[in-house]
Parts: sequence; structure tokens; C-alpha cells
Amino acid sequence: MSSETRIRQHVRTALVAGALGAALAIPLAAWPTMARADATSELQSVQQQIQEGNQAYEEATARVEELQAQIDENEARIAELEAELPTQQARAEDSLRALYKMQQGTGSLVDLLLSASDFYELLSTIQYLDVIQSSNNDAIEELQASMNELDQTRFSLNSQMEEAEQERQRAEDALAQANEARAELEAQIAAQAAAEEAERLAAIEAAQRAAEEAAAQAAAAAEDEQDATFTTESGSQAPIEVPSSPDAGNVDWSSDKAAFVAEWSARIDAYLAGSPLAGQGTTFAEAAWEYGVDPRFSPAISMIESTQGRYCFLPHNAWGWGSSSWDSWEEAIWDHVEGLAIGYGGQLTYAGAKKYCPPNADYWYAGVLANMERI
Repeated sequence: MSSETRIRQHVRTALVAGALGAALAIPLAAWPTMARADATSELQSVQQQIQEGNQAYEEATARVEELQAQIDENEARIAELEAELPTQQARAEDSLRALYKMQQGTGSLVDLLLSASDFYELLSTIQYLDVIQSSNNDAIEELQASMNELDQTRFSLNSQMEEAEQERQRAEDALAQANEARAELEAQIAAQAAAEEAERLAAIEAAQRAAEEAAAQAAAAAEDEQDATFTTESGSQAPIEVPSSPDAGNVDWSSDKAAFVAEWSARIDAYLAGSPLAGQGTTFAEAAWEYGVDPRFSPAISMIESTQGRYCFLPHNAWGWGSSSWDSWEEAIWDHVEGLAIGYGGQLTYAGAKKYCPPNADYWYAGVLANMERI
């Protein structure tokens, strides 16, 4: 058995481990998270609303407390004036009663005035009585004016307090709604994460089944290879050697571009049917023609790295291609095929496998090889 045949058998035997290893190597973060990302973005917006709502509520509460302090101070002043008013009223009433008694007594007010020794004493007496009466009246009027002003202040403060309480209630309601929205979004994100994890596990299980089936087929093929012979013209039996890399002869580079693209776009579309890359056969074929790359190479890698674009860790990156992402499949395909031409000679080789996937070169090579043969 030739060394190529032994390599071929080794690669086929490693197919199950390679396919399973590739599936298990996909981290959770690499699986689709677009819906969860949208919910997370909305959650951040709601969190901002909560912060703003908290600030508004705190400001409204502070305003209520400030107004309450002013109301308390105003009420205390009103209480003081109300306490002073009876005393001042009593003084005024006493003055009036004294004046009335003077007017009605044996010695009338006129007699009192006429009893003055001179005109200046008379004027002094009159002024004295007038000052007492005016002072009492002024004190009462001043107290009453203060009471009226404080009553107006009380009305104004109560109106402001009512408005502030309403504002605080509005802020509290908005805050409660934002908190409720946050709870709903957090539950939604958790549910999406659980669904994605379930999908990831299901995909791993499917990959494992596919790998086991491929391994069984590879084992059967390996046995066939060991005994595969053909009869020569002389009647002797000669072994059939199987190449350890895709048969380049399957790609006819002698045809023109139109025929090349027509053939390979149809074959690639059939291979990618039902996947996110479905319908991109023409793009793969045109890029392969442009850069001289085996048209099966890039589609086959997409199966190993992302199950034909179903599980991309970055947008439109179906090939585990570093940290790259693209806005469309067309742009991504052209860049990847160009990269295969520049960095890997446009063909699947074991040396290229060690460069593309150093940790699992054998497995990666086996998986890509098996998928290229399906196209």
C-alpha cells in the first residue's frame, strides 16, 4: 500500500473526530445572538430611562420636602401671630374702656381737658390719649396685615405642594413602568439564551450523528480501498490508488468562464441548498474563476467552520476567518476566496490545513476533503 493510500485511510478514520471536534469547539458566544442583541440594546435604553426616572423622582421628592419646610415655617409664624393677636386686642379694648369711663364718669373728658393748668398741658393730654388709641389700632392692623399675608403664602405653598406631589407621583409611575419593562426584557433575554443553548446542543448532536455516519462510510471505503483492484489486459490484478487530496482533474480550467461558472454554480447551489448560503453558487464560482481557486474549497470550509453559515460567530463569517465580519455574503465570499488564493495556493493541502487550523489540522483536513468530494 502506498504512502498516499495510508494517509488517505488515516484521514478518513479521523473524520468522525474532526467533525465532532469542530462542532464541540464552537463556543456559545459564536451562535446566533441577533435577537438577544436587540433585546440587550433595548434593555440598555430602558436602564437609561430608569436612571433618568430615578433622578426625576429624587428631584421631585426634594422639591416636596423643600415646600413642606416652607409650609411648616409659615404655619409656625401664623401660630405666633395668632397667639399675639388676642393680647393686642385686649390692650386695645382696655384703652377703649378706659376712655369710655373717662367720658362717662363724674369727671367728664371735657372736665379733664379743662382742668389742665395751661394750654400746653391740654395739648399734651389730648396727644397722649390719641397716641394710645392710635398705637393700639396700628398694632391690631399690623397683626391683621401679617395674618393676611401669611394666609396668602399658605395658599401659594399649598398649591405648589399639590403640583409637586403630582409631579412626584408621575415620576414614581414612570419609574415603576421602566422597572417592569426591564424585568420583562431580562426574562426575554434569559429565554432567548436558553433557546440558543438548546439549539447549539441540538446542532452539536446533529454534527455528532453526521460525523459518525461519515466515519462509518469512511471505514467502509477504506476497506474497499485495501482490496480495490482492476484487471489489466494481461489478466493480472492491480491495486487502485486513491489520492490523498481532491482530484484537481475534476475542475476543468480549460473551459471558458461562462461554462465554468454555469457548471460550478449549479453544483455549489445544490450542495448549499437550505442553508443561509443557499443561492450563492454563482458568487463562489465567479470568485474561484477570478482567483484560480478550486471552486469546492471555500464552500466546503463553510460546512466545517459554521455548518454552511448557520452558526457564524461574526456577521457573514462562515469560515472562522479571524475576527472579520462583512455586510453581505457576496463581499465575504469574494474576500475569503481571494484569501485562499493568496495564503493557501487555492487548493486543499495538508500543509494548508496545519496553517488554517493548527490545533486540529488532521480533523479539519478530513472534514474539508470529505465535503469537497460531495460537491
